[in-house]
Amino acid sequence: MRKLALGLALSLTLAAPAAAETVAIVGGRILTAGPAGEIPQGTVVIRDGKIAAVGANLSPPAGARIIDARGLTVTPGLVAANAHLGAVEVRALGDDVAVSNTAIGAAFDVQYGLDPQSTLIPVARLAGITRAIVTPRAAGGGTGDHMHGDEGEDLTAGGGDDSRSHALFGGQAAVIHLGEGADILMQPKVGMVVPFGGGGARVAGGARGAQIVALKAVFRDVRDYMRNRTAYDRAGLRDLALSKSDLEALIPVIEGRTPIIARVSKLSDIRMVLKFAREERVKLILNGAEEGWMAAAEIAQAGVPVILNPLTDRPENFEMLGATLENAARLHAAGVTVVIEGQGGAHRVREMRYNAGNAAAYGLPYAAALAAVTINPARVFGVADRIGSLEPGKEADVVIWTGDPFEPLSQPTAVFIRGEAQPMTSRQLDLRDRYKDLSGAYPVAYPR
Repeated sequence: MRKLALGLALSLTLAAPAAAETVAIVGGRILTAGPAGEIPQGTVVIRDGKIAAVGANLSPPAGARIIDARGLTVTPGLVAANAHLGAVEVRALGDDVAVSNTAIGAAFDVQYGLDPQSTLIPVARLAGITRAIVTPRAAGGGTGDHMHGDEGEDLTAGGGDDSRSHALFGGQAAVIHLGEGADILMQPKVGMVVPFGGGGARVAGGARGAQIVALKAVFRDVRDYMRNRTAYDRAGLRDLALSKSDLEALIPVIEGRTPIIARVSKLSDIRMVLKFAREERVKLILNGAEEGWMAAAEIAQAGVPVILNPLTDRPENFEMLGATLENAARLHAAGVTVVIEGQGGAHRVREMRYNAGNAAAYGLPYAAALAAVTINPARVFGVADRIGSLEPGKEADVVIWTGDPFEPLSQPTAVFIRGEAQPMTSRQLDLRDRYKDLSGAYPVAYPR
């Protein structure tokens, strides 16, 4: 009966403009991922697309649409880091997360290739994911690029530029929302992808040392360009390795406003990246860091967050001999901000919550595991003032679950993005429903 009431309430919610209504989700176990922590039985009030109130003893506002969440769990929408949602459909047929162009490397910006109609977005949304950080795929391939399962294949820098300096950079990431609509972009230019380790060595000519030398040379070029823009425009400046577009794109990195998303696995490479960032005075995010636990204290001291897949524990190559299922727990214990990513950049990103559950099973505190898929990615990419937790004033990304969100058998019964209830279906489910019973009239174009 309760499920029927919830379904009726949601159908009414979908029929009304979000900005014109107030919704009260009452009686649920609320995991705020914010200062309030867990509220065993409470109320979340949504008004005009924002969270208006959260608490244990709140009376629903007069005229609010009531959703009975007794026996259910309420959380913030999950935030998928290092995703390719909206930029890929079928990997074998191409995507919008990689570029081979001698004039474009750092300037490549995923925001311009986003597809709000991607069939993969509803699938992720049905797993409670409401936002994603869409990252480019860096040149170089292999573990240095941390490719994901069904999407993993080596990419090499293209074009005829012998220096290949453009290939040192994968391009710029963007934050998107997964709600329905024509524009899913939330925040562009939130990070610059750079492959290190084996991937970085490949694009730099085959050696790790060559990559660092090349990066330092590029950063000197950017600083010269910043001081001499006028000379550059009149061809009065020495030859620079990068195009003007790439030079311009790297200015926020040099100024410390845009972080480098460093894709790296090996302990020695991690230490080298930390040193490089310290010397160049740039912000840094480690991505992958399979051997990160071995340098946990150093990473924490540097204030560098880590995006990781906690299921990576096999020594698939010499860059990951120290991989362990306890990586997330050990990094967190040392004081590192941990962000957990999904099993795949697009097609398996829905498994992110399972990854968080596995990290909790291997020592990561439950609250930290929840933070790793909600507020932490929001903080790391500079949007925590808007999303990531259930706090008054934030955009109302809210998920109602049948049980614990890390339990595979639990499923969302309702997903709100910016206060709007989302359809609980996908192309895959529609096709299932269309063909699961052919005992009656066949669908159009399928006569007996």
